Amino acid sequence: MGPDLSFALELADIADAITMARFRAADLRVETKPDLTPVSEADRDAEDAIRARVSAARPGESVYGEEFGDDGGAVRWIVDPIDGTRNYVRGNPVWGTLIALERDGVLEVSAVSAPALRHRWWAVRGEGAWADGTRCAVTAVSRIEDAVLSTTRAHEMPASWRALAASAWNDRAFGDFWQHCLVAEGALDVAAEPSLKLWDYAAVQLLVEEAGGRCTTFEGGAPTPDHSFVATNGAVHSEVLAALSRA
Repeated sequence: MGPDLSFALELADIADAITMARFRAADLRVETKPDLTPVSEADRDAEDAIRARVSAARPGESVYGEEFGDDGGAVRWIVDPIDGTRNYVRGNPVWGTLIALERDGVLEVSAVSAPALRHRWWAVRGEGAWADGTRCAVTAVSRIEDAVLSTTRAHEMPASWRALAASAWNDRAFGDFWQHCLVAEGALDVAAEPSLKLWDYAAVQLLVEEAGGRCTTFEGGAPTPDHSFVATNGAVHSEVLAALSRA
């Protein structure tokens, strides 16, 4: 295991200790951010702890986190301390910490830790993706009629997505980071979101790509903050994009 991956997993351990200690706590403090999304004390404490560890162990490297912004720099750790905060504050176990290392605009390492689910995923550019120590591989499904699709917010998706889902073998709403991890594992073939921030997709993008899949916007461009995001097994990607482009 290389030093970057080892450090990413160490950061995940730090976050897990904080988030699990407050998960389902009766006195958990939750606030509403200006964008009307919830944030808990655990979100902020986990990101704070990650920032402190990066500062202490990796001088010259920075953090770009959901809660406290971008420190800048060519080498940065992209962090979502709790992806799925709505689930977290309601006691639903589908939430996780997303961590990705970016050097000069290239994602090199990622770690996704879902301690309440007792699962962890990680990836290294050029070296593959892993789930709990087992190598990940996307499916070879090549037709939408045989595919399983998922999205977090179906009501925000375009009508073309609903038509696509209706033609699929099955569609579900596993939600947030988990659906993209399931694409990497081969349990799903397509996962899509109408809009994501960089911290929402950086870690899962590398995971899916290293498992043999493909990630783009609905228009087929490179994943971009505040744009749509679709992750697939690669084999159905063109068909998905064609379907999403229909009015």
